Amino acid sequence: MGAGLTSALVALGIVGTTPSALADEGVSGERVYARACLSCHGADGMGSFPGVPDLTEPTSALAGNRSDLLRRVIAGVRTPGAAMAMPPRGGDPSLSDDDLAAALDYMRTEFLPIQK
Repeated sequence: MGAGLTSALVALGIVGTTPSALADEGVSGERVYARACLSCHGADGMGSFPGVPDLTEPTSALAGNRSDLLRRVIAGVRTPGAAMAMPPRGGDPSLSDDDLAAALDYMRTEFLPIQK
């Protein structure tokens, strides 16, 4: 993934889709990620700018308990001492809990190293 993914998403009209468009097609974690998470977390999950955590690290919050992480994403995340904070629901109040769960599942599949 990388700049090519972003270009493809823009070309396909995925970035900036409306909530109803997502609902009509079913929940896709990749689509939710592209819409609400990509700008900060990047196409590779390593963070787009300083202060955004690297989700590819085996010790990242992404590797933790899924239910706890979903609750944190719904409520918003502020890491003590960090200049950045993630707003509740990734800054998009129209995203449902199912949308956010799908995005988390997508991120865990795409960004976490395979545990051996």
